[in-house]
Order: sequence, then structure tokens, then C-alpha cells
Amino acid sequence: MSSAGTTIAGAGHYAPEQRVTNAEIEQRLGLEPGWIKRRTGIEERRYAAPEQALTDIAFPAADMALRNAGIDRAAVALTLLATSTPDNPLPPSAPLLTHKLGLTNSGGIDMAGACGGFLYALALGDSFARIHRVPVLVVAANILSRRINPAERASSVLFADAAGAVVLLPTDRADTGVLGVSLATDGSAYGLIQIAGGGSRRPFAADLPIEETLMTITDGKAVFVRAVEMMSDASQKALAMSALELGQMDWLVPHQANGRIIAAVSKQLGMRSERVLSSVAAFGNSSAATIPFTLSLAMEAGRVQPGQSLLMCAAGAGLTGGAVVYRC
Repeated sequence: MSSAGTTIAGAGHYAPEQRVTNAEIEQRLGLEPGWIKRRTGIEERRYAAPEQALTDIAFPAADMALRNAGIDRAAVALTLLATSTPDNPLPPSAPLLTHKLGLTNSGGIDMAGACGGFLYALALGDSFARIHRVPVLVVAANILSRRINPAERASSVLFADAAGAVVLLPTDRADTGVLGVSLATDGSAYGLIQIAGGGSRRPFAADLPIEETLMTITDGKAVFVRAVEMMSDASQKALAMSALELGQMDWLVPHQANGRIIAAVSKQLGMRSERVLSSVAAFGNSSAATIPFTLSLAMEAGRVQPGQSLLMCAAGAGLTGGAVVYRC
């Protein structure tokens, strides 16, 4: 292990103002009242305003993280933006975000890792900060409301818009930052969650059905089983790499896929519910943004403290996912 580590010097979060209740969606889809909460644990979610693009919701979360970190913005050397919904297909959104934030000396790239994107960005950002001894900004944000197929139950009830961010600073302590990481893919499940149109396989064209540009979940039961398996397995491997045990973790911070997946992963790992951070009831599933969003809320409330150990895990489209053991 390197003689250096990292710490989360500041975190930030942002959710758009528009609240969308279960009742609105249940009425549109012809579902009985209470169906969504019983199946997902979600009570409401947030949608971005029509004039908001991805960098517009990423900015306040990143700005909050930078302000909480209290560092010179000119010192930030790298910005990693995990998103599946950039401002434009090209160019990447990270350069625009760094410009808005006044990060004059920062490199920046987008990372398309679906629900696991933040963990990939965190692992890479941690390594960069350790090796080069520089601050790194990691942001995850999505506007999934514009990718929902309003006629499809599976995506309509789950997805939301939000952003979360953390600032990583190098430390001289090897027992801080990423202590263990396990990343995973399962391409055999590539078609379980997808937007079929708009890529090189089904490029945009005048005759491309609009439904192919929207999210679809082809088999919700299979997604549940594979996500729980991937998150649990990666968590065990990350713990083993860290040489720590679950009982030494102060918090489990899972991807907020839905309440049932969170509960299943917690049970499989053996983590007590009071040690699991969750925001899914009030904010829904914003893919890669859910982990830093939930973490920032907990840090703001004083629940997550310096020196505590976190186990973060995720799985999503691809399938891609993983787990990280991080000591603040």
C-alpha cells in the first residue's frame, strides 16, 4: 500500500425543486394507491426543471463540496464526472463544469459507468490524489427523468434527478482513503437495463422510434437478483482487500436502487439497518449520484464523522458495479 492516503475534505449534494409523488405516477399508470412504496420503498422523487441541463444540477453539488473543503480552486488538478445524461453527446460535460466552477487548472473527463459510476470515479480519483498529491473533485449527476418511458412501469416508478460530489485531498496517513476496492462487470446481462437507440448500433435517424431513446428494464426480477449478488460479492471482496471486517464498518452506503435491493444487500452482508445510510424514500434512484448524494446528506447531518469507515457498493446497467471500503 502507498504511504499516502486521501480524505473526503468536503461533500455536496443537490436535488431539483420539483417533487413528483407516487400518487401522480400511480394514477398515470393505473396502479393502486400505495403500490410504488410497497414495491420500492420510494415515496417521492425530484425532477429537473425544463431549463436545467446536467451541468446545471452538477454545479451546485460540486460548488458545495468545494466550499465545504475550503481549498483554493486553482489547486484542483482533476475533475471526474460520472453521468449517463451529459449536456450533449459531444463534447463531454466535465470541461463545461470545471469552467462554471472556476477550476482553471483542472483536467476533466466524463465517466459513463451507469449506477456504479461514482465508485469507479472514486477509485480512480483516490489513486490520482495519492500519487500526485493534489486535490481531486469527484462528481456524479443524472437527469434520468428525461430518459423515462412514461408508459413503462419499471422505469417510471424508480428514476429521479440529483447530483452529489466529494473533494478528495491527499494525506500522509496510509490508513485513510480507499482501503479496499472490488470492481465487477457481467456483460451477459447487457440487455437488462438499456437505452437501445442513439448509439453506434442503433444510431439516431428520422425513423428511429422515440421509445428506443428511452430507458427500458426488460426483466426486473433478474435485475434484482443480479444486483444483490454483485453488490454483496464485491463488498466481501473489498473488505477482504482492506483486511477489515464488516463489524469495523461504521456505515454501509449502498446505491439507492430501491428499498428492496438495499434491504436484501444489507441482510446478505449482515449489516444492521441502523448502520445503513439511505435517501431512496425521499429522492428515488438517480443512478451514479445516489451514493455521494446520500453521503453528503449524512455528513451535513453530522452522522458521518472523520475517521469513520464506509462500505460503499453499487450495481447497474451493463451490468457494472463494485464496492469500495473508504476511511474518511
